[in-house]
Amino acid sequence: MMNDKSANDERLTADTQLVRDYLATVPRQTSLDADQRDELRNKIKDLLTAKRAVLVAHYYTDPEIQALAEETGGIVADSLEMARFGRDCEAELLIVAGVRFMGETASILSPDKKVLMPTLEATCSLDIACPIDTFAPFCDQHSDRTVVVYANTSAAVKARADWVVTSSIALDVIEHLKAKGEKILWAPDRHLGRYIEEKTGADMLLWDAACIVHEEFKAKGLFDMKALYPDAKILAHPESPSSVLSMADVVGSTSQLIKAACDLPDQTFIVATDQGIFYKMQQLAPEKKFIIAPTAGNDATCRSCASCPWMGMNSLEAMYDTLLNERNEVHVNEELAEQAMKPLRRMLDFSEPVSYTHLRAHETEADL
Repeated sequence: MMNDKSANDERLTADTQLVRDYLATVPRQTSLDADQRDELRNKIKDLLTAKRAVLVAHYYTDPEIQALAEETGGIVADSLEMARFGRDCEAELLIVAGVRFMGETASILSPDKKVLMPTLEATCSLDIACPIDTFAPFCDQHSDRTVVVYANTSAAVKARADWVVTSSIALDVIEHLKAKGEKILWAPDRHLGRYIEEKTGADMLLWDAACIVHEEFKAKGLFDMKALYPDAKILAHPESPSSVLSMADVVGSTSQLIKAACDLPDQTFIVATDQGIFYKMQQLAPEKKFIIAPTAGNDATCRSCASCPWMGMNSLEAMYDTLLNERNEVHVNEELAEQAMKPLRRMLDFSEPVSYTHLRAHETEADL
């Protein structure tokens, strides 16, 4: 594994170019005025009702999409709760606004339901960086290890794993496996894996990949921003680099960061994750101020910093077209789905509502 700064810089440059090349092939969304957007929202609402469909949206999607999900009886959540809600709701038609692995997971957990996405092109840099053709032989070379993969992976990678986890339960699962004396093969996010390794002391072999959004949060910029807002608390997602996590007051999943923003008495927060999360934070804590953590600036891979370009592909226009024509259905091979269901079921059986207990080493919830 490459760990030095030059290797990391080289890897980030390569990832940046990969995303730019990919996005160059994706048509830009058309610009709609306020009246056109209102008309489109109303049409989508009517179609959701007529088709008895439910909209399941991730915290990182556009605020307009999140509001639409809430207004129509759907849900806005992290990937774990999206999966659980899609499985348990009565609707037979699911519209998943997120990235492709979320649609695949919904399809696997709800095989009797039809799962559509506004676009099947919305992927994830972690998914791309962990192809099954490379990952499977790596697992075979380390057959003495329990394979734990992050939810941000393809159905094929999940099928090769023993466990699937989200960031909200990853620490608890690894602690559970460590207590059983198991050695871990972790994939794909190296920052999250390293964070868990440091917190738990587990024997972990880490795959080498990173989220293009969180990779770009920088400790230097965060230090400068903290000087401008000395009373602000720093909230960081564990996909961020360790230098950023070491400065954070709370490290947690999207749902855990939202809970922290609501529960902590502080009035100002610097947030190191995708800025789509601000919709829910501002909704639940309107009296508080939220500031996006600085990224690499002009070298950032995103169309706008701290915003996943693939999440941004979930537009109103794409959603309307998907619902109207019932296109972009997610299909997962039946045999593959059966294999992937095993670690996914372990994830759902293991998980319970998780509070933001994973704070910096010197803190406990009683200190908050």
